[in-house]
Amino acid sequence: MSVETVLSGLRPTGRVHLGNYFGAVRNWVGLQDSGKYRCYFFVADLHALTTDYADTAALAGNTREAVLDWLAVGLDPERSTIFLQSRVPQHAELALYFSMITPLGWLERVPTYKDQIEQLRSRDLGTHGFLGYPVLQTADIALYRATLVPVGEDQASHLEICREIVRRFNGLYGEVFPEPRALFTPTPKVNGIDGRKMSKSYGNTIGITEAAESVRDKVMAMVTDPARARRQDPGNPDHCNLFPFHELFSPKDEVATVDRECRTAARGCVDCKKHLIGNLNAALEPFRQKRAALVASPTDVVRDVLHAGDTRARASAEETMERVRAAVRLSPEP
Repeated sequence: MSVETVLSGLRPTGRVHLGNYFGAVRNWVGLQDSGKYRCYFFVADLHALTTDYADTAALAGNTREAVLDWLAVGLDPERSTIFLQSRVPQHAELALYFSMITPLGWLERVPTYKDQIEQLRSRDLGTHGFLGYPVLQTADIALYRATLVPVGEDQASHLEICREIVRRFNGLYGEVFPEPRALFTPTPKVNGIDGRKMSKSYGNTIGITEAAESVRDKVMAMVTDPARARRQDPGNPDHCNLFPFHELFSPKDEVATVDRECRTAARGCVDCKKHLIGNLNAALEPFRQKRAALVASPTDVVRDVLHAGDTRARASAEETMERVRAAVRLSPEP
């Protein structure tokens, strides 16, 4: 049986935080390490332009920071193709083909379209690029003939329009592309240090390679059970911003102890925070060390990794585009 291709990407927003890590990057490393798949992971810098086109000053720096963190947590350019979306012009070419056959109604009914318009009202998002985001996303996937796209179960609906566009193209021009399928991966919910979704826009993140002192300060400032006014009052871990981090970073037996001692007031919130800081920093230290070694390298590691990945991605993409051009029959026979 042929090896299936997995593809996924993230916008370049700078250093990877715990939400990015548990939501995507950790799963990428697991897929790569399984040896079962041909893996493509990319920096979605063209997608960043759909909402941030008016201010691109940070894009290049954010790309560098993100790739350093990807490498620090275990992505291996020898086993995965790691590349920059904008360096593979076939993404834009295939997106143009797909845009010709995609009905406007399909794009306007995408669940996140109106939600994002509302959430980002301060920006002018009445653009062709923003409306056509799913078309470019479909091109990203189809260009490498990817059959599997890692998503959480709550994101499966986002893949359906990709399948519809691919299905319509195949119906018009012949079976060129496989229909991508969701590869459901474990994605534990990671709240920010204030209890909201972890997001740089909220300023509530913890980076996976953040300095130990900074992690300590952020954890010590976290709000625990607001109903626990005094040290001797019993607490409720279900109402505590800290406890979900114990579930992610503390051993199961320690999590059970934290739960029990919180509910019986045998443990104070400060002691609970110090316990978490120890486990959290111990888990992040290997990532910090790997990143520091990459930064100290005499060569430009990010440039070299992306250059090699871009080259491999372009070669694969061009093979697909040769099939596409032949299927659409735009040019006369030589």
